[in-house]
Amino acid sequence: MIAGMHLHTKFEIKAWDEKPYRELEGGAKFSRADVTLRAASGELDAEASMESLLYYLPDGTSSFVALLHIVGRLNDRQGSLVLRGHGTYDGETARMELETVPGAATGELEGLVGKAVSVSTHSDYPYMPLTLDYEIS
Repeated sequence: MIAGMHLHTKFEIKAWDEKPYRELEGGAKFSRADVTLRAASGELDAEASMESLLYYLPDGTSSFVALLHIVGRLNDRQGSLVLRGHGTYDGETARMELETVPGAATGELEGLVGKAVSVSTHSDYPYMPLTLDYEIS
């Protein structure tokens, strides 16, 4: 088992395709975002895709849920993993907490479990910082 590992990386946002699918009286709306990401740091060389369902209040703040699928190399291990998360956007800062989906890690990442946090502002764009604390059994 590899225990107590810590990864801090930035995913480059390569594409963000967001479409409202239900608009409510007063300006609130539901939206879906499909996001393509790329990380190329020393520890992580990976492609990722994220799907998010968002609920926007009329003031532009939002709450959302997301699934993040990462495929590539983490340190010297090839494989993939899936993180599920939830978050908020307060008009300036997007904050998301994620955890691995049990049994979803593949290849040499099989057995990976962990939790992640992403906190970003407009000044981070086009990057999405991510910190992952994990272990592999």
